Parts: sequence; structure tokens; C-alpha cells
Amino acid sequence: MSFSHITLILQLEEPVKRAFYEIESIKGGWGVRELKRQIDSALFERTGLSTDKNALLERVHQGAAAFSPEDFIRSPFVFEFLGIPVGASIEERDLEKALLDHLQLFLLELGRGFCFEARQKRMLIGSEWYKVDLVFYHRLLKCHVLIDLKNEPFKLEHAGQMNGYVNFYKENEQQTDDNPPIGILLCTAKHETVVRFALGGLDERIFVSQYKLHLPAEQELEAFLEHEKVQMDMARRRKPRKKSG
Repeated sequence: MSFSHITLILQLEEPVKRAFYEIESIKGGWGVRELKRQIDSALFERTGLSTDKNALLERVHQGAAAFSPEDFIRSPFVFEFLGIPVGASIEERDLEKALLDHLQLFLLELGRGFCFEARQKRMLIGSEWYKVDLVFYHRLLKCHVLIDLKNEPFKLEHAGQMNGYVNFYKENEQQTDDNPPIGILLCTAKHETVVRFALGGLDERIFVSQYKLHLPAEQELEAFLEHEKVQMDMARRRKPRKKSG
């Protein structure tokens, strides 16, 4: 690691977080810009909240040469800034209002590129009016992003509803220089098998993300970090040594 890497990591307050980015930076061979990007995207916190930490980090280390929706859509999103007590139940409309009341922090959590456009956007489909909770425009992906909030785990019928919203926007709102719109379903939980069957055959630009109102306990991250250290040490021991001349 270069001096610039170390300087960047030392700016982090928590020892566990510093160790996490040190290990992942070495594993991924990250440059300083990539390390900063991962810190800014809250990779440490998202890894702690993920139910499959290894899969998340594998996707991160694979990287991508060009922008794609997967680069910007997190799962989970963390809305701890709302200050909602642990265990409290909240209605979808109240969650939507709370997020817009804290719009600046909400945009920071969504990540770079998101520009707020509308809430409760009305769409006339057939003879009925429908509403999508939040609409953003992404200046890097150059497309609309439709977000629907659910105060329950993901269900099969949620995908069909979002697919209708995305197709409506594609036909009625998309401009000639826009890319096709993206739909994000924000749910309290998701089962990967249910998601796979629900999205199979649908537009690939529909995503299901989980949201959390609170960060995980530090002990959980420490345990995972210890596991990462062991795995890295084992990989080093398996690496063949170069023979001297």
C-alpha cells in the first residue's frame, strides 16, 4: 500500500473500519481513487448489513469498466439518519415523508448521480391512475429512476407493478437522448429465490433492494473482519514462492 492509501485510511476513526479497508484494498489491488470510491459508497457498512458478505465483496472486487445500474444501486440502503427507534413500525407514506424531510441525507445515501424529480408521480394506465412513490433522474446513467417503498418483505406482485411503471415511463417520459428507466423496489427484506423468480423474464433494469433503519452491531463486523484476515493469510501461504536465481 502506498503512503496515499495509508493517509486515506488513517482518516477513518474506527479501528475496525480502518482494518476492513486495508484488507479489502490489498485483496482487490485498489488504487487510491478506487479506495476512496469504496469508502464514499459505505462499503464497510453495507458489508456489515449484507446477508451474503462474501458475495457482495466478490462483486465489488470484480469491478466494471463502464457505468452500469449495478454500480449505483446498493442493497441494503441504510436510513439511520431518520432517527426512527429500533423496533418501531412505520407506514410507507410516513417513511416517504421522512426521507424527503431529510432529502440531502437521503441523496447522500442513494449515492452519486441521483437528482430528485417528483414524489407520488401520477400515471394514467388504461382507465386507472397509479402512483410511484419517488422519481429521480440519474445524471451519469442518463435515465429516470423510479423508487417504490414497501414496509414489508419483497413479494412476487411487487415486481409486476414496478414493471408496469417502468414500461409507462419508457413510452411516455423517456426522451430521445435518455437511456431506458430503472425501477427500484425498496423493501424491508428480500429472499433471493423469490426475487429470482419474480424478475425472471422481466426488464433487467428492475432491482430489489433492502433498506435498514439502523446499522449492525460492531461485533458482527469484527467477526467478519477476523474471518477475512484468516482467509487472506491462508491465500498467502498457498501462493508459491519464487525460486532465487
